[in-house]
Amino acid sequence: MRFLVTGGAGFIGSAVCRHLITSGAGQVLNVDKLTYSSDLRSLRAIEQHHDYRFVQADIGDRAAMMAILADWQPDIVLHLAAETHVDRSITGAAAFIETNIVGTFHLLEACRDYHDKLAEPAKTAFRFLHISTDEVFGSLGPHGAFNEASPYQPNSPYSASKAASDHLVRAWFHTYGLPVLTTNCSNNYGPHQFPEKLIPLMTIQAIRRAPMPVYGTGLNVRDWLHVDDHAQALLCVARHGRPGETYAIGGNSERTNLQIVEAICDHMDAVDPGPSARRNAIHFVADRPGHDARYAIDARKITAELGWAPQHDFEAGLRDTIEWYRHNQAWWEPHLKTVYTAAPQGELIGDAQDRPT
Repeated sequence: MRFLVTGGAGFIGSAVCRHLITSGAGQVLNVDKLTYSSDLRSLRAIEQHHDYRFVQADIGDRAAMMAILADWQPDIVLHLAAETHVDRSITGAAAFIETNIVGTFHLLEACRDYHDKLAEPAKTAFRFLHISTDEVFGSLGPHGAFNEASPYQPNSPYSASKAASDHLVRAWFHTYGLPVLTTNCSNNYGPHQFPEKLIPLMTIQAIRRAPMPVYGTGLNVRDWLHVDDHAQALLCVARHGRPGETYAIGGNSERTNLQIVEAICDHMDAVDPGPSARRNAIHFVADRPGHDARYAIDARKITAELGWAPQHDFEAGLRDTIEWYRHNQAWWEPHLKTVYTAAPQGELIGDAQDRPT
């Protein structure tokens, strides 16, 4: 089986590529534009494998994607390429519109052309899996959870751009018969995550004994999904999901942002004690505009239909993630300059407005 993974040098995409290769699922072509958050070092474990290839290309370049599809002849396309960071979308929405909406449109058209030309049985077997987010559903109250029937209510430029791409994918199924699948996942965590997101950024701050700014009251709730569990779920959906269907993927691990930061502080104090508790470095800053109060996922559909369920215990997974950052400073340190200087207008980064010292 041949897979084409877009955005395979990103956090989730690289985990998907590693899982596809190490599980023996088939041959993998990774197509990535190599933007600021891409890192080919996340693929070193498989980069020499005979079933892995990499091509630098932009999903928005339809001609390039058509040529890549014609040459590689994939059975499954896993579409992960996207701009993903909410804070950056607030200060620079244009890149999110261009990549997440326009780029997805061009990729869908390239895949439609490729699919139309396939002969049977390859035409019937082909799948296009679009990977999206629970943020398209907006903000939950204190009870309940998102599922596949939840209405779309995006509240940030990022989530609006992902919602638009979800709708395009659905339309290409109903209008053109492209055999698509969509997944909406909760917040991912794990090794190799670019250090603008909450867990890696706060871990690095704790390692460096730097200030730990938290938006608002810190009581915003997210459901956390280990990236390796997510990769396994995506392969499961790609292989066994029903075309036209959506699958919600969650980790059953709701935590407030403040609980996450405190857990990071406590672990670091245990393994690297110092003159004062790291919790003393936590301080609260003005809340992010449009900051959703709570996300949670009801993943019963994917469990009932496809037999997938998350395997990682969150506490153990968080400890392992913190330890990975502790022992891989050479991976994250070069990214710090990018985290704090590359965003349009520069400041709203990583669930924190303050720059580390």
